[in-house]
Amino acid sequence: MEASDSLSRETLLSTYLDAFVLSHPSLEHVLAFTLGNKLASTTLDADDLYNLFLDVLKSSTEVRKGLYADLRAFKDRDPACKTYCHCLLHFKGFQACQVYRIGHYLWNQDRKSLACVLQSRASEVFDVDIHPTAKIGNGIIFDHASGVVIGETAVVGNNVSIMHGVTLGGTRLIEERRC
Repeated sequence: MEASDSLSRETLLSTYLDAFVLSHPSLEHVLAFTLGNKLASTTLDADDLYNLFLDVLKSSTEVRKGLYADLRAFKDRDPACKTYCHCLLHFKGFQACQVYRIGHYLWNQDRKSLACVLQSRASEVFDVDIHPTAKIGNGIIFDHASGVVIGETAVVGNNVSIMHGVTLGGTRLIEERRC
């Protein structure tokens, strides 16, 4: 509905909105397509990433729960977020958090190398570096997000907003959770 409204006001976006939103049957498909295209590189195929992301989104109720809670959090708590569609397509903090959620799921499925590749690509593309073993709750906002680093021992609870330039983690070699 939001994409159709945007299209009626800005016909220049017809190809873009059709490719990224209108041609997909669900929010999960839109997110998988968006992330796949953003993280694609010469060595990571957009279609392969799309299929991977969609598979995780279909398989994990926890990842979906986080996705929906994060999307609602942006719409409810971020005054810059006028529509869900705008957040989904353009808010790099939201997108980076969803890549983390997928990477965290993959890490827990013992697909650690793939989870680390996604972490690295998300860091390059979004300037947000979240280790796949960090513990992050639902309803998270990474507002502006540039320079956010969340290390492997960090714990972020539910309904937390984090601004740009924040690092959570430590330099000690003792393995302990940092909240």
